[in-house]
Formats: sequence, structure tokens, C-alpha cells
Amino acid sequence: MMLEVVGLDAFYGEQQALFGVGFALEEGRVSTLLGANGAGKTTVLRALCGMVRTAGQIRFDGKAITGWTTEDIARLGIAHVPEGRGTFLRMTVEENLQLGAMTRRDSAGIAADIDRVYTHFPRLKERRAQQAGTLSGGEQQMLAIGRALMLRPRMMLLDEPSFGLAPLVVAELFRILREVNREFGVAMLVVEQNVALALDLAEHAYLLETGRIVMDAPATVVGADESVRRAYLGY
Repeated sequence: MMLEVVGLDAFYGEQQALFGVGFALEEGRVSTLLGANGAGKTTVLRALCGMVRTAGQIRFDGKAITGWTTEDIARLGIAHVPEGRGTFLRMTVEENLQLGAMTRRDSAGIAADIDRVYTHFPRLKERRAQQAGTLSGGEQQMLAIGRALMLRPRMMLLDEPSFGLAPLVVAELFRILREVNREFGVAMLVVEQNVALALDLAEHAYLLETGRIVMDAPATVVGADESVRRAYLGY
């Protein structure tokens, strides 16, 4: 198992946000975390990246990484794409991509990976010398994903990749995520309000309610369960 999470609690100051969360992610697989706003989905991703105080166990490749710094976790090949894009607005598209490879030293490999990102996202290639702040929301999200790919990640944590984007852009984005997963075997944990899209992309789904996992099942099972959809997912 690539990622194993056991009895994970998370805290913002004195406030507890996660209660005994447990799940696992196999190499090359896609899972989704579903739940209402405030259920704790983003907190799970932040906990995996060492961005909040946690208790419990997080293991990556059998190695305990609880309490590690965000930078050390990134060096393992865990890339976090936060909600709200997270691009450096005053830097160009290409500078943002180079920044994604900051922990790497193989300049030929970095150049090849920038080309690879441009193959997936031709629109970024057209705008390579443009400031990231002048891009559309969809282009900024593509850049955030492209920058994460520059890490050569083994696992991507994606927080609301479709947030605020037009349906056509979202469809393109999810097509590219599927491509990246199939071509390069990058495992993904996706937090996404567009439940139908998330269940279509993922093989497995975890349903969170007030910081606890209340359902853990194949994505097809969750999508087919009408009572679950009505009670938790609002469609």
C-alpha cells in the first residue's frame, strides 16, 4: 500500500477537525474524498502535507511521515494542488513550472518535463512568457497542476480542481488528470464538490461527515446509492 492513514486526528489550535480518520491508497489508483462543506476534506489533504497539527499515523511506502515538514513530504513525491490555484501571480508561466522542480537537480529532465506539461496543456505553451496573474481561472488551474507535475510526483493531492471553472474547462481538466494517471501511474486523492465528476474519475470513494469517515466503498457503489447521494452529496 502506498499511503496508509490510521486514526488520524487534526487540530487548528485547540479545535479538533478530524477524528480517527483512516484510509489507504494503492500505487497508481485514484480515490476521492466527498462530503459537505466543512466536513474536513481539505483538512485531510493539509494533514497529509504536514500543514496542520496531527495525531495518529500517516505512512508512505511503509515509512511513518507523521510530523514531517511540508518540504520533506514533497521530496517524497507527494504534490499538493490547493484550492484557489496557488500560482505565483507575478512570475511567468514558465517560471512557475521551474519553481515546481525546485527540489530537483536534473536540468535535462526538468526541461523535458516542461515540454511534457506543454504537451498536456498546449494553452500554457502559448502563454509561457505571460505573467500567471493575467491567465484565466482555468489556465491558472492548469498551471497549478502542471507545476505539481514538475515534482515528478508519485501521488497528487487535488483540492477542488473544478472550483469556479466553466463546465468545458472542467471537462478538459479532468480528461488531462485521467491521462496523467493512466500514462504515468500517478496516484491521486481528489477533493471535489462536483460529485458526479469525482466519482467518474475515481475508483474508490470516502465519505466524510464532521471530520469522520462514514462510508468507504468503490466509487460505483457510492454513485449508485440514492440515499447516500440525497443525504450527503446533494444530488
